Amino acid sequence: MSDNCIFCKIANGQIPTDFVYENKNVVVFRDINPQAPVHLLVVPKVHIETLNDLNDKELSAELFCAIKEATKKLGINEYRTVINTGKTAGQEVFHLHIHVMAGRDFSWPAG
Repeated sequence: MSDNCIFCKIANGQIPTDFVYENKNVVVFRDINPQAPVHLLVVPKVHIETLNDLNDKELSAELFCAIKEATKKLGINEYRTVINTGKTAGQEVFHLHIHVMAGRDFSWPAG
């Protein structure tokens, strides 16, 4: 855990948050600045700065299983997933997280 990381604080209960899904290693919660009617963040409880730093295959699988569990719980079958890796790619919080967005049509390339 990083002392000044907001996602560490959320994932470990220091900042009260309603989780859509939680297991021993991953939490899923709603983004406070949603870019779609449904905008979830899938976050490992352990501090990992970027996707480039993720070396745990089991945790990788758990992140994707958490997406499936959270979307199933919300009755969502179609959604976009996004992982921003690094500042120039749009990562603002340097704790690995996966955006899951649904509830509107998306185009590509994203604008």
